[in-house]
Amino acid sequence: MHDDEWSRQRAEAVRLQAERLQARQDAEHTRAEALLREFVAAARDAGLPPEPLVVQGYGGRGSARTPLQGWYLRVDRTAGISADGDFYVLTAPIGLLDRVRGVRPEPRRPPLLLGAGGKDGDSIALADALERLLPGWRTTSAG
Repeated sequence: MHDDEWSRQRAEAVRLQAERLQARQDAEHTRAEALLREFVAAARDAGLPPEPLVVQGYGGRGSARTPLQGWYLRVDRTAGISADGDFYVLTAPIGLLDRVRGVRPEPRRPPLLLGAGGKDGDSIALADALERLLPGWRTTSAG
């Protein structure tokens, strides 16, 4: 009986912890989505032209065009934002047909920190990446 009670308590603690983590992640994504919407409006107002976004193959193995127009968030062009404000990871397994036909990546919920968990120096705050694209955009969009 004692072991059963302990197991139930542990399972409940794990469930609560998972719910809290999900809530934190949802809040982060919501803040990042708002930031991207603000940026797209500021970029349009500033006349920052979007460019075609391309998906790179894993390990630098080729690339494929996409129907997307937008801006690259990382210098290595592995993440981008469409002109509609959607976030995309721009790396994928690319086959020969993908190189010829192109690909249509799916939007993802954006993080506030791009490249989190990567090698040292590989991560950048979303706000900093946007600032690099359009310096001062937050002050001009707020005014």
